[in-house]
Amino acid sequence: MKQHVLKEIAVVLAISIAFTFCIQKSFGAETSVEEKIEILQDEIDQLRSKSTGMPESSAIGKTTVGGYGEIEFNKYNNTNEFNNQMDLNRFVILVGHSFTDQLRFFSEIEWEHAVASSVDKGETEIEQAFIYDQIKDAFNFKVGLILIPLGILNETHEPPTYYGVERNFVETLIIPSTWREGGIGIYGELGEGIQYDIGITSGFDVGKIANPNPTLSDAHQELSLAIANDLSVYSALNYLRTPGLRIGGGLFTGNTGQNGASNPLLRGVNARLALWDVHGQYSLGQMDIQAVFTRGTWADSGRVSSALTASTGDSVQIILPSVFFGWYGQAAYHVWKSGDTDVATFIRYEHYNTQEEVDAGFVSNPADNETVITAGINFKIHPQVVFKMDYQKFDTDINKNRFDLGMGYMF
Repeated sequence: MKQHVLKEIAVVLAISIAFTFCIQKSFGAETSVEEKIEILQDEIDQLRSKSTGMPESSAIGKTTVGGYGEIEFNKYNNTNEFNNQMDLNRFVILVGHSFTDQLRFFSEIEWEHAVASSVDKGETEIEQAFIYDQIKDAFNFKVGLILIPLGILNETHEPPTYYGVERNFVETLIIPSTWREGGIGIYGELGEGIQYDIGITSGFDVGKIANPNPTLSDAHQELSLAIANDLSVYSALNYLRTPGLRIGGGLFTGNTGQNGASNPLLRGVNARLALWDVHGQYSLGQMDIQAVFTRGTWADSGRVSSALTASTGDSVQIILPSVFFGWYGQAAYHVWKSGDTDVATFIRYEHYNTQEEVDAGFVSNPADNETVITAGINFKIHPQVVFKMDYQKFDTDINKNRFDLGMGYMF
């Protein structure tokens, strides 16, 4: 590891530790053992319900409404390259209904950036819409628009559930959270704490990519008239045990050429995608630790890159990676808990490369190889309402260095 990166980590850690010490001195409060156990049990119960993307049970015949959202402020060090901005990043409504004690419906409707129109950057989208039947512990099924169970963030992405103003880069650029596909899955518990989730879904369409340095999200179809000449499969396995332990991994794979539906030059090209991850979480007392490693491969990337570039009239070279990967480690410390109030400092180190390898004849973009250190604080005035502050330090593109403020909620 480069020496200057180590120095930056040391500086950020020192700031975080100093800030933690100041907070502890200011509040001077200790959480009782009974409160710690109660809070931890609540977190475990929530994690169990989130681990397969299933909402908690409700009364028969009852329609429930919930939601979450977040507002952010980003202040860049270099305002000649990036404008400071404020944004209603997400506003989400959740609607569920219980047909019977086992048969239920769940949906998630999202508005991004406050306004959605032909001239605005905002979007209106359905992120989940599925029927699920809880038959028994070992065997249940779901069908519809479902979340893919890779990583940690994709299934648990409400603002109060993660640290930092922005979602981490590894689980947005490599695992394209919030990632959903249309399909059918089965899930359940094989033994005490061992949970599985497998299914068949729609997949990506590599022919629709127009970004010169594409990430996986550029090929995502979002179940909007999704081409389904090629389907995909996924599988995930997680082990959950007290106190606050979760370890697991997942795999998603499928051809993405879609028989040239979006680009005739790709007819007969499979362009098989394989993306896998391993992840872990551990919560004990006042400490939360979390890590994710993920890696993807894209077959036929050279043929795809040539076809996509030719479709631009060779005016723009589009390079599809043959290998891309990312990982992060994160540690948080709850410096003060009292009633509904929870103050936690955190630091996250992540490294990702969206063009780790490209086929012969193409050159990867050095800017796609990035390391980011994020340090900050989450201040919950209620378990479902959080105020956030952090600083992000970029190693490759220092123009992105910024200070962030945010507010998030869920209900």
